[in-house]
Amino acid sequence: QLQASGGGLVQAGGSLNLSCAASGRSLSLYTMGWFRRAPGKEREFVATISWGGDGTYYVGSVKGRFTISRDNAKNTVYLQMNSLKPEDTAVYYCAAAPGGYSNKFQDYEFWGKGTQVTVSS
Repeated sequence: QLQASGGGLVQAGGSLNLSCAASGRSLSLYTMGWFRRAPGKEREFVATISWGGDGTYYVGSVKGRFTISRDNAKNTVYLQMNSLKPEDTAVYYCAAAPGGYSNKFQDYEFWGKGTQVTVSS
């Protein structure tokens, strides 16, 4: 089971650090990803990280502002979000994929409940 946390309300330009903790399953052999869904929009890929943490990939709109990382010893994945913009407002979800890192939600097998991020202008 995956559980995302760390969301909240922040002003534009602010920062949040999301966490995704796993229980009952080791994440160390999974590619991990973050996705988001804004109101009225489809689910969007945000970032992914390889099982060893040495490979990352971001959607262009967050590149340079967001950083995905993982601590396999703590069975946790993080998404550090800086310079937040109102268009980053969404419910953020973490997910685990058994294969290599991917930006396709179909490749992710396990999903956590989301955490709401709201960025005010």
